[in-house]
Amino acid sequence: MKITVFTPTFNRAYILENLYNSLQSQTYTNFEWLVIDDGSTDNTAELFNNWIRENKLHIRYHRVENGGKHRAINKATDLASGELFFIVDSDDYLTEDALESIVQWEGTIENKEEFCGVSGNRGKSKTDLWGTTFEGEYIDASSLERNKKNITGDKAEVFYTKLLQKYKFKEFEDENFITEATVWNRMAADGYKIRWFNKTIYICNYLNDGLTNNMKIIFANNPRGTAYYINQQIKYYQCNFKGKLSYYNLYFELVKEKLGLRKAAKYLEVNPIIILSAFMLVSCKKLLTGR
Repeated sequence: MKITVFTPTFNRAYILENLYNSLQSQTYTNFEWLVIDDGSTDNTAELFNNWIRENKLHIRYHRVENGGKHRAINKATDLASGELFFIVDSDDYLTEDALESIVQWEGTIENKEEFCGVSGNRGKSKTDLWGTTFEGEYIDASSLERNKKNITGDKAEVFYTKLLQKYKFKEFEDENFITEATVWNRMAADGYKIRWFNKTIYICNYLNDGLTNNMKIIFANNPRGTAYYINQQIKYYQCNFKGKLSYYNLYFELVKEKLGLRKAAKYLEVNPIIILSAFMLVSCKKLLTGR
């Protein structure tokens, strides 16, 4: 099996058919659709039972207790049969040649041991791109070089399954979210590149009940995972003292109503005085500048 298309889903029965139809329309067919149902209470299970009986796609459906997308990915990478692992969310869908494009571009990589995967673009449509991109057909760069290379916004990353089996997401008890960037950036920090190709293969419009539109609340409700991400950013981007203070203030602004100063400092593994200083400096700057 060349590709595992992986979909984590929670109460998305009302929209999953769009993705199902787009997978049936793929010009490349050597793939499986692996689905982790993260404790849905709607008719998701019934929907997949019907589609499995139709036998139009190779579908593997697993239902688990609600634990968040990152836990679903961790489980799915162990279950996956594909050489490549492509996360496609339940409210999105693919262009008809998406998987064919992935296979073609992955085939152009000669020194595969230096790469963790390939990536196309995401768009509102084939012609309306999310974020920004570079000029030309493709570029090789790590996830940590994205801003420098003008590769901004959400992209359609596809990773080698064997690497994702090695680079698992951190799981914090009683928390159900950690940003995917924590794993993508770990691979980048270890030297792995992605071949970014300049073609839109993934169509998405962010829904009101989705992760993206609720990101501030989600970061605040998962403070240990967020602290892990903040410290990772400071380390990987080699922030100076001013940069560190900026990140510490950002974290405290997110979690202060939920945690308070001392617990925020504990999760960041710094002295509370440092966070308080960062918060006061930013507050004074806002007073002075009016921003």
